[in-house]
Amino acid sequence: MSKLTNPILKNHKINFSSKLSKSILLGFVFTILGSYEAKAQFTLTGQLRDRVEMRAGQGTLQQEGDKAALFTSQRTRLNAGYSGYRFKIFTAVQDVRVWGQDASSINRTTTEANNGILLHEAWAEIFLNDTVSTIQNLSIKAGRQEISYDDQKVLGSLDWLQQGRRHDAIVFKFANKGWIADVGAAFNQNKENNAGTVYNGTNPAYGAGTNGIGTMYKSFQYAYVGKKFFFGDLSFLFFKDDFNKYTLVTAGTPAVTTKVNGTGVWSRNTTGVYFNTNVTRKLNLMGSYYYQGGKNKDGRSLNANLFSITSTLQVGRKLFIGPGVDFLSGDDGTKTVTADSKDNRFDPLYGTPHKFWGSMDYFYAANGFGKQGLLDYFFKIKYNAKDNLSFALDIHGFESANTLSNGAGGKLNSYLGTELDLLVKYNLTKIINIEAGYSFMKATNSMASAAVKNVANADLSPQFAYVMLNIKPNFLAKK
Repeated sequence: MSKLTNPILKNHKINFSSKLSKSILLGFVFTILGSYEAKAQFTLTGQLRDRVEMRAGQGTLQQEGDKAALFTSQRTRLNAGYSGYRFKIFTAVQDVRVWGQDASSINRTTTEANNGILLHEAWAEIFLNDTVSTIQNLSIKAGRQEISYDDQKVLGSLDWLQQGRRHDAIVFKFANKGWIADVGAAFNQNKENNAGTVYNGTNPAYGAGTNGIGTMYKSFQYAYVGKKFFFGDLSFLFFKDDFNKYTLVTAGTPAVTTKVNGTGVWSRNTTGVYFNTNVTRKLNLMGSYYYQGGKNKDGRSLNANLFSITSTLQVGRKLFIGPGVDFLSGDDGTKTVTADSKDNRFDPLYGTPHKFWGSMDYFYAANGFGKQGLLDYFFKIKYNAKDNLSFALDIHGFESANTLSNGAGGKLNSYLGTELDLLVKYNLTKIINIEAGYSFMKATNSMASAAVKNVANADLSPQFAYVMLNIKPNFLAKK
């Protein structure tokens, strides 16, 4: 049988040895590779997160007879990134608002007052090591960015809040053979100016400060070193944040006291260690210790500490349980506070309090809760029913870490309340997540007292519930 041949190819053989043919072939290959490279360099993702909340005492106690609040908040984010030779750029723009907050037609005044649109992240990372370097990473990251380490107890993105948390900072980053070392700094100003560095510590775009302290830092400097060992993770953190000095001036009739900012700063130093280790194949221990010294935002000397340990035991294939305890020091409520007295209140810096001290956010969130610190002993249960469905139950017992005063020379019961947090997570797809939570607290009279939440005729059975839809698409992913 004779071979079938194409007469065109037979008479017009392609000469792959010619320069023109090689150029065409190489151009075709580079075009294909270039298209894949472009897709790898540019990323475009987003997030739409709607959360319906029912609050009946969330954050602080309600008075008897107060009605529950019901509202829907929404976060909309657009994230764009680009990677080139020895650099990376990332920007995240977000809009955060409550449904109905703006008029349904254009209303410039209302929109500006609500101020929901802001730049969440905008940073560039420059890589100092080239492709042949033996060092895994050596880079400088500058701009608005999230700063998050370890379990986020003292430095975290605070993702639960729709607006999140970010910092305008520069960070020098090193990573190699399991070691991580970051050194960062920030320096805040209210605006461009020609003289002076006085900073009033406010930013109307997303509120002042964290944990109810009412002011932003003037500057910060930190160093973080971490290492992955065979037994787990171990890290060290030193963080110094500085607050603009001020004086209180009283004048006028009637007398009015005004806060006047001056030059110089009061510096607060936080130093500590974190560990996360698997004691056995099914038992995990995670803990941390931090000491806080220097001076607080009001110039008082600090002497405070945080201690935390959490255990997780795997029971069977799907069930995880474990007790834990957090201790954050505080002041003795029976002693009079003066400008010369030590401040023993530990402030967990710029972390994620919602993750640790109850979903109802009674402690170290936006609302203050006194000065006596916190003792939180808890038991956590998590059940992974399916790959895309999980249930969690956290039980907290909250107690004052120091003496509570009744305001008349006596003492109050240190126990503040018991909280139950139930959480259900369901992944409909890889990009669509549905989450629902319910929290209930049995508070004590001490929680309602003037020393803690200061709510008269309080409802001591607050509740909180929410349903959240979270969609995070990758706009450049293949369908």
